Order: sequence, then C-alpha cells, then structure tokens
Amino acid sequence: MKWAGGKRWFVSRYLDIVPTHFGRYFEPFLGSGALFFALQPRRAVLSDLNANLIETFSAIKENWKAVTSVLRAYHRLHSTAFYYQIRSSSPRSKITRAAKFIYLNRTCWNGLYRVNVEGEFNVPVGTRENVILDSDDFRRASLLLKGASIMSSDFESVISRARRGDLIFADPPYVKSHSQNRFLKYN
Repeated sequence: MKWAGGKRWFVSRYLDIVPTHFGRYFEPFLGSGALFFALQPRRAVLSDLNANLIETFSAIKENWKAVTSVLRAYHRLHSTAFYYQIRSSSPRSKITRAAKFIYLNRTCWNGLYRVNVEGEFNVPVGTRENVILDSDDFRRASLLLKGASIMSSDFESVISRARRGDLIFADPPYVKSHSQNRFLKYN
C-alpha cells in the first residue's frame, strides 16, 4: 500500500543499519509496514491506531485468496463511477472491507488516507488505474503476517510489551508546529 510517511525509501537506502538479530519485532505505527516486510521477522507485534488498516492486514493474514479475488473483480470494474460506489459502500464482511480499503488506497488521489468528522473516507478518485499490481504477493504477505500479532492500539501499550533484545521501530506521524504545518488537519 501507499502510505503517508511510508518507509520504502528507508528500506531501499538504510536497511543495512537495522539490526539483523533480535527477539521480537515491534512496529507501533505500522502504516504500510515497509520495514516489517523487508526484515521478514519470525515474530512481530504490529499496531496502528487506524483500525481499518489493521483489519486489512488481518484479513490478508487470514484469507489472502479471498481478498485477492475481490480485488481482481474491482480491477475489472474500476472506473470513476465505480470508485465512488465503493467509497460510499458499507461492506459487511472483513474480506470485502479489506478489499475496499486496498482498492481505495490504490485508486484514490495520491494514496491519501483521510476521513471526515463522521469517520467516512472522503478522498477523491485519483488517476491510477491499477488495482492489482505486478509486485503484489498477498500469499507471501500472509505467510509473513502469520508470525505477527496484529492490533489496533495506542503505541505506549504496544511498546510496553517489548523486552530486552526485541527491536522496536517507532516512526510516529510527524507534526510540525501549528504555524508551519500546511497539513494540520491530517496530522
């Protein structure tokens, strides 16, 4: 997924400075999980306050084939009208909510995640057409996530579970001073 503050750039440049031997891996601000997927730890505790994001990772962990199947259908049906239809929908199953989340992430404007005061996703459609990417490997993602505890939680309670020898990657959202922040509402 594309995620504001994502760490693909970090992984491509600085993976060599990250320890390779550790107990459990902790990431309390998961976002796209770029470092988790790059390190591929056997045991991990992954968390984010965004419950929809966490549910999506959980659905991939539990049933990647079903999520992929729905995404393929969305790929075939993708259009501006379909985007707004899906954006306004309220899927009942975890699988279709996960597929909706990924679909919107990939087809909305700039991969932005934003909700209004009612908690409704409100980002307009973007210019990207691809819902399924050549780089997708949901099966592998599912296998990696099998060794992870995935939760929507505050970072403090997640970090407090770490012990000596564990690796914590804590990269919180950045908030500049109010007078300099051009994106205050998102923060």
